[in-house]
Amino acid sequence: MASSVEGKGNEGANIEPKTGVSFPIKLGVDGHGTPLDLNGVGLRKKSIMGFGLKIYSFGIYADNNKLREQVRSKFGEGVNEVTKEIFELVIDSDAPMMVRLVMVFGGLTMSLVRKSLDEGIGASIKKLTGQKHEELLNKLMGEVQGGLKLPTGSIIEISRLPGFVLQTKVKGEVVGKTESELLCRAYFNMYLGEDPFDQDAKESFGKFLISSF
Repeated sequence: MASSVEGKGNEGANIEPKTGVSFPIKLGVDGHGTPLDLNGVGLRKKSIMGFGLKIYSFGIYADNNKLREQVRSKFGEGVNEVTKEIFELVIDSDAPMMVRLVMVFGGLTMSLVRKSLDEGIGASIKKLTGQKHEELLNKLMGEVQGGLKLPTGSIIEISRLPGFVLQTKVKGEVVGKTESELLCRAYFNMYLGEDPFDQDAKESFGKFLISSF
């Protein structure tokens, strides 16, 4: 697999192979004492004028202990393959998770990233509910200025906190925080649903999650 947690970099980090971006194997998340585990890395591409541009690399982190407890509770101990139902459990759970985005395309602004996220989440919400729920889209990025420049290497972290709170950090600052089960589900559905941004990253996440069963 091209995009997985198997690409070893420095000790304590893994590399997204198509971009060379390094992701720490554990990351802390606000309000949660236990660091989250890196389960998969991938690449978000976007087609612009017929060109497939690399927009950002991403790492998907999770509280594996909590998710594994939920998987065992629902499916028992004999889990040896990742099913659609397991991914649905992860998407619907309120266990802490995070996707760290690292910009790889130079010249990005916050407005362009917001547009890309809005399109992805809007489509994800529609898949889940059949409706657009446009009022939720504005809550993800809060009041961050659209003209804010995001040079290569800039980091955005979007986390699901307990109680279905979705928090967005841009360059280390919290810019959006909203309680919405639907928004949480829609966001992680983009990475772990039936039509993920990076299939290899999704598969890696699933294999890593059940590796201790």
